[in-house]
Amino acid sequence: MKYTDKGVENLKIAYVGGGSRGWAWKLMSDLAVAGDISGEVDLYDIDYEAACHNEIIGNKFNDACGATTKWTYQARKTIGEALTGADFVIISILPGTFDEMDSDVHTPEKYGIYQPVGDTTGPGGIVRALRTIPMIEVIARAIREYCPKAWVINYTNPMALCIKSLYDTFPEIKAFGCCHEVFAVQELIAKAVCEATGEQITERKAVKANVVGVNHFTWITDARYRNYDVNKIYADFAEKYYYSGVEKKNPDSVFESAHRVKFDLFKRYGVIAAAGDRHLAEFCEGSWYLKNDEQIKDWGFVRTPVSWRKEDLKERQARSERLRTGKEAVTIQETGEDGVRQIRALLGLGDCTTNVNIPNMGQIPNLPLGIVVETNAAFRDNSVDPIFAGPVPDGVWQLVSRAADAQSMVAKAARERNLDLAFKAFANDPLVNLDLPTARQLFDEMVENTKKYLSEYFE
Repeated sequence: MKYTDKGVENLKIAYVGGGSRGWAWKLMSDLAVAGDISGEVDLYDIDYEAACHNEIIGNKFNDACGATTKWTYQARKTIGEALTGADFVIISILPGTFDEMDSDVHTPEKYGIYQPVGDTTGPGGIVRALRTIPMIEVIARAIREYCPKAWVINYTNPMALCIKSLYDTFPEIKAFGCCHEVFAVQELIAKAVCEATGEQITERKAVKANVVGVNHFTWITDARYRNYDVNKIYADFAEKYYYSGVEKKNPDSVFESAHRVKFDLFKRYGVIAAAGDRHLAEFCEGSWYLKNDEQIKDWGFVRTPVSWRKEDLKERQARSERLRTGKEAVTIQETGEDGVRQIRALLGLGDCTTNVNIPNMGQIPNLPLGIVVETNAAFRDNSVDPIFAGPVPDGVWQLVSRAADAQSMVAKAARERNLDLAFKAFANDPLVNLDLPTARQLFDEMVENTKKYLSEYFE
C-alpha cells in the first residue's frame, strides 16, 4: 500500500468467503464511497464460481452512482493467492451448508428444544462450532504463512469461538470480530429518548454505550446522550412497552422483534440487554422464552427457520445473476456497518470507537483472561485498544460467566477434536433441559447429521 496526500492507495484486502451474496456486497458498497482508500480485493471461496460472479459485481461498483474511489476485484483459486501481500483479511464463511444448519436448528425440536437462530449457543451453536473451528484453524495457519502482519476482521458465527480459534492457532494474529447487534439497541435507546423528550436522534452513534459481555449476549451498563438520564428514560420505556412490545418496522421480518425479551431482562436485572431478542433468549433458561411456539410468539419474536434461509439464498442467487448480467443495476447503499470505518482508522485516517470481539485482557475484570469478550475498543493507527468496560454486573454475571465457561470448553473440545468433552458443554447448556441419556441421544444424532464436516473428530 502507498500513502499519498489523498489517503492510501494500492491497499490489498483478501476476502475469505468471497462468494458471499450478503456481506460481500455490503463491503463493496461501503468501499465504493470510502474516498480516501483504494486498491484491490481478492476473493477466495471454496465455490470458485460464486467468487467469479462477485468479481464481476464488485467491479461494477466503480461505475455506480456516488462512487468516490476505485477498487479492482479479482477471484482467486487458492487461499494463498488471495492472502499473499494482504493488508486486511475479511472472514465471512458458511461452515457447511444450510442442510447442516437445518439439523443444528431443527433436530432439537424433536426433543422439545426451540432455537430462534442456533448459530452461537445452544445445541445448534455448539455443533456448528465443532465444524467451524477446524476451518478457522486452516485460515489462521494460511494467514500466518502468507500475510502474518495483516489485520483480520471476522464476521463468521459463532463469533467468539472463531476469534478464540484464530488466536489459539496463531497467537500473534491481529484479529477482531464485528457484530452489529449493539447498533440496533442504540437505535432503540434513541427511540426511547425521542419519545421522552421529543428530541430527534438521527445517528445511533450519538448514544454512547458502555458494552460488556460475550457476543450476542452483551449488556449496556452505562448509556449517555447529552445530559439526559438515559437509564431512567429506558426504564420508563421498558415499563410502557413491557406487555405490548414496540411496533415492528416490518411485521413479516424473521429477524425483528418487539423487544419484550430485552424489557423483561431489564426488569429482572436493571441492565440494558444489548442484542436481538432471538439471540438473548438462547442464552437463558429454555422455560423463560422458548418453551414452545406459542410462548415465543407471545414474547414478540419469531424463530428463523432454515427453510426461509434456503429460499432467501435462491433469491440472492437470482439477484447475483441479475447484477452481473446488468439486468439489475448495482447501487450504493449505506450499510451502517463499521468495517470500513475500522479499516480507515487502522490506516491512520481517523479514529473510531466501537464494540468489537477480542480476547479479554482485563477490560472485563470479572471474566477469565483470554476468553473472547465484546466491549468497546479504540481504533487508531495500526492498533485496536480495548477500553476498560468494568465488571459484568451482579446477577447478569451468573448468566454471562456460564456462557464464557461454555466458550472455553467448546473451544478446547474442538481444538482437541474431543467429542466427549464437547458433549459435556452440550449437556450443560441452559436450553438442553434433558436427562443425560436423552441429551446424549440428541447430541449423537446432530453429530451424525453433520458428520461430513466432522471427519477429523473420527480419525
